[in-house]
Amino acid sequence: MATEAAGIDHPLLVDDFLQRRRYQLQLADAARNAHTLVCLPTGLGKTTVSLLVTAERLHAAGGKALFLAPTKPLVQQHADFYREALTIPDEEIVVFTGDVKPDDRAALWADARIVIATPQVVENDLVGNRISLRDVTHLTFDECHRATGEYAYVYIAERYHADAADPLVTGMSASPGGDTEEIETVCANLGLYNVEVMTEGDADVSEYTHDTDVRWIEVELPAEVLAIRDALNEVIADRLETLKSLGVTNSTNPDLSQRDLNKMRGTLRKMMDADNSDGYKGMSVHAEVMKLRRAVELVETQSVKSVRRYFERQRNAARSSGASKASQRMIADPAVRRAMREAESFDGLHPKFSQARILLAETLGINGGERAILFTESRDTAEALVEFLEPSFDVRKFVGQGDKEGSDGMTQKQQQAALDAFRAGEFEVLVSTSVAEEGLDVPEVDLVCFYEPVPTAIRSIQRKGRTGRQASGEVVVLMAKDTRDEAFFWISRRREKRMESELSDLKAATDEIESRVTDDGQAGLDAFASEADGTSEGVAESGSGATDAVADDSEDPALTDFAAEVRNGSEDGEDAEATGNDDSDADGDGDDIGDGDDGDDIGDGDDGDDTGDGGDGIVATAGVDEGVEIVIDQRELDSSIAKDLSKRDGLFTRLETLAVGDYVLSDRVAVERKSAADFVDSMLDSDRSLFEQVGELSRAYARPIVIVEGENLYGQRDIDPNAIRGALSALAVDFGVSVLRTEGEADTTALLATIARREQETRDRTVSLHGEKTTKTRAEQQEYVVSSIADIGPITARALLEHLGSVEAVMTAEREELLQVDGVGAVTADRIREVVASPYE
Repeated sequence: MATEAAGIDHPLLVDDFLQRRRYQLQLADAARNAHTLVCLPTGLGKTTVSLLVTAERLHAAGGKALFLAPTKPLVQQHADFYREALTIPDEEIVVFTGDVKPDDRAALWADARIVIATPQVVENDLVGNRISLRDVTHLTFDECHRATGEYAYVYIAERYHADAADPLVTGMSASPGGDTEEIETVCANLGLYNVEVMTEGDADVSEYTHDTDVRWIEVELPAEVLAIRDALNEVIADRLETLKSLGVTNSTNPDLSQRDLNKMRGTLRKMMDADNSDGYKGMSVHAEVMKLRRAVELVETQSVKSVRRYFERQRNAARSSGASKASQRMIADPAVRRAMREAESFDGLHPKFSQARILLAETLGINGGERAILFTESRDTAEALVEFLEPSFDVRKFVGQGDKEGSDGMTQKQQQAALDAFRAGEFEVLVSTSVAEEGLDVPEVDLVCFYEPVPTAIRSIQRKGRTGRQASGEVVVLMAKDTRDEAFFWISRRREKRMESELSDLKAATDEIESRVTDDGQAGLDAFASEADGTSEGVAESGSGATDAVADDSEDPALTDFAAEVRNGSEDGEDAEATGNDDSDADGDGDDIGDGDDGDDIGDGDDGDDTGDGGDGIVATAGVDEGVEIVIDQRELDSSIAKDLSKRDGLFTRLETLAVGDYVLSDRVAVERKSAADFVDSMLDSDRSLFEQVGELSRAYARPIVIVEGENLYGQRDIDPNAIRGALSALAVDFGVSVLRTEGEADTTALLATIARREQETRDRTVSLHGEKTTKTRAEQQEYVVSSIADIGPITARALLEHLGSVEAVMTAEREELLQVDGVGAVTADRIREVVASPYE
């Protein structure tokens, strides 16, 4: 058991708030010298390591620090911890989430010393040029294993290395990935080339860990539930027979693996790319199989009530306008209808419900426990469990922020209030969807119960971290016999065993990983740095490991003092746990149990709700204020185009909620972008048709453009190609719109940049937003009116108004008066007089 020891002495740390832990000081001392991946088991204070590095960087290098965490509740928790632990005034430690308006964030950023944010918000603000990373001297990526693919961490890291004058990056994770290749990918994406790992086997760490018992309990499904499952499996087998006839599978077994289904989908996509009509038919059938498998999963592993709600959503979807054939076909199938009737008539409970109640009674009643957490993958199940357990226990739910059909989400304040009440002992059972795994500092509990096995090791490790921090706790996993639960059980067991050795293997492989990442990635970092205005001189290019770093007293005396305390204090006995050592670890990117497209809270995290910032006027911008400007609609952030444009030299991007169009490239050119599928869908959309959108665009801009992006325009949704050709013809002839085709997002990005440069550099035009819903100032309205005369543009309009004084004077001016205005020649003067004086016909 650790004994109390002196606190850490530093100008920016509150006295005696943090207690010395040797391993944290070692990791911080290493991370201050290089871009570092810090791997440490859940619950052992990775956040404290980052805080120590931030304190030293702000003290020694100045500037500001940016801390990124994947969810809003995590962001708030980190902010509370930083405010408690640091002497920096609270108002200089600010929170950035989608709840803070963009123009407010721009102002807050300017005055902050530490910004703690969700990555989507920072990504948006960088794309919109509301903030600059130039003065950020320490950037922390919490749960950095997420830094793959299109996740916002990847873009932010690239921008940071390119823009910051003196960058230092720390990535933190309890479970960085399954193999060295995954870890190398994360390191390369974040620009990390030093790896520091500590495991529970390290002497300095083991004293702060406790045993966590894992127990698996198997339950048997009643015959009524098995009958519902079997009816659905009949339909799946029939649909797989259809796919087999198309040559994309050899099996009709309803229990085929997700990997096999993914392989099928890939084959069908290739068929579609080759304009094979069977590919489109097969993809529709494949979508139906995925929906049916989701229903089977719910009835096997969740509850009959969950599958009833699922069928209700599918029924509503099938009746809606633009419903997919897969939904309509599934709901119409007699076997599915029979399963739906049986689900409606079943009034029993899934046996996991009663088993969960028994476990809680044992833990909280017989054994005298105080708190328990029950995790489930489905919000429907969570709500049903709360209703079932309420007569016996003081229980509350904890779910994500998004509203689902028939279920309201929880706001950030409600989430925080629930955790505070749970921590204070106001209730004893928390029933939670996956969002509570996300590293939130849920207090130590006596029992963590998984309602279903979790096949992804990262998520399972995170959940088990909720118990066992301070004392021995128990983890129980419920499993339905002869169901997908059993498959997940074996997957989970295999991955859990692998995870136990991965950190140890990673620790042994750090030198090899560092060597490869440094060899492959340093050139990329150098390229990023060459684009920045300043160069980094404050970060060493290699890490020598935590122990070697502690021995280096050559620079940064304040953090060297930390290291000195490690050496001097080690003989004083064991270090005490810090009062403020909260750990904040989010899980991985959350594998779904099912296909994930049906809104059943499979991974109920909150990191996706910050994409749209709402409608704002022109907000303050940071960084470059010259060059070619492109205004981008907020809704375009789902594509890679906005990010790619923001990284191009000489381009200045700005985010707005545009009333018309997706991109504004000048005062006269605006672009509506449609994928091939979106183009066809918008032809059929009765609420807001393609022609309505384009009509508004052509009324607002003199040179409207529609970009149709991607292949297979004539192969979408079984629409007659002549109908599509007719739509294209109408756009060009009736609306006067230029219709341009591009191969994909990269091609669209290049085309937008080319048009914008041509308009603004070659034609000397500026960007002006037309058709806004927001009110213009009087001067802007006057410029807009005059600029529309004979398409003279805003620059000439301003010159005319400045010289003649009013819109009326411009309208009544004679040719000779117009010629006296700078920039107005004979041709422009004649065009103005012709438009103003000619009779209307």
